[in-house]
Amino acid sequence: MSPVETHNLPAAVRLQRIREALKKSPGVSVRAMARKLQVSEMTIRRDLEKLEQAADVRRTHGGAVMAERTVFEFSYQERQRARQAEKKAIAQAARQLIREGQRIILDTGTTTLHLARLLKDVRGLTVITPSLAVASELQYALEVSVVLLGGVIHRGSPDLTGPLTEHCLDVFSADWAFQGAEAIDPGGNVYNTDLQLAQVDRKMREKAARSCLLADSGKYGNTALIRSGSLKDFEILITDKNAPRALWNLARKMSCRVMTPSTT
Repeated sequence: MSPVETHNLPAAVRLQRIREALKKSPGVSVRAMARKLQVSEMTIRRDLEKLEQAADVRRTHGGAVMAERTVFEFSYQERQRARQAEKKAIAQAARQLIREGQRIILDTGTTTLHLARLLKDVRGLTVITPSLAVASELQYALEVSVVLLGGVIHRGSPDLTGPLTEHCLDVFSADWAFQGAEAIDPGGNVYNTDLQLAQVDRKMREKAARSCLLADSGKYGNTALIRSGSLKDFEILITDKNAPRALWNLARKMSCRVMTPSTT
């Protein structure tokens, strides 16, 4: 017989608890979740069935694992939450560079997404982007024209990339390209985690009269998989007030002006 349910949690709460457990662990078992939530194993099986129908989990023998779509959502949400105060301040500083009627390119970074949220009232602005998140953020901005570049959806983030994205960029010219970075090493090299995204970033800079790098201070002193350029490829670096003096000196040596929210 199934154990008597001693903790009458609403179904919605149980489903959320299961999602949270899967966020912390590669998988969960029916038996363990039943004990944790103090309900029967049959109840947990029904809950997992509902989550599978919603494409939140994939059931396994005796339990479930998180669906790939949900893994992506959690991953992207974590990226958005990291250093959020610094990213917002950097975006506000970048907003001061943008004028009415300009054409700008926004890349797929989370800091550029914060910048997109500040552009909804810029009259005559055209935003060119491969980011589904940026396009979604600006789709109802009456003053802004949004050009969503074509391409293949990048695994793990709501972005379009690949040769088609690069080809689409060839037909445009822009006043500014705003880009993020995964890392900046002590030699001034700028890194991305994906080869195709790095190639798209290079093409963006080619098509813009001026380029601006948006990177919080935590990016300095690190490397990532792919070198996508260097500080000398950017006219301006906008970072936060905690940026080390070494980064300021390096940028100036490479003819890249440094701005922080306090210097705008």
